[in-house]
Amino acid sequence: MNELIQDGFGLLVLGMGFVFLFLVLLIFATRFMSTLLIEYFPEAVPVAKTSNVPAGDKPAVQAQDEHLKAVITAAIHQHRNRR
Repeated sequence: MNELIQDGFGLLVLGMGFVFLFLVLLIFATRFMSTLLIEYFPEAVPVAKTSNVPAGDKPAVQAQDEHLKAVITAAIHQHRNRR
């Protein structure tokens, strides 16, 4: 019986050792692939949007935004009342 328990513990250590080794190799492979991706496929730098509206036209744009907000509100109200 004692020999059977020793064999069981031996298999336990061997199995857990293989799992640990596999996980360590997986970590290194993931880090390596991550560095390759960062090096060869860098992230695109986001471009800041600039407003092309002249200073004198800002009230017109603001009025257009208010009109758009009113149209969207009316459409939502009409959709909810149709149910």
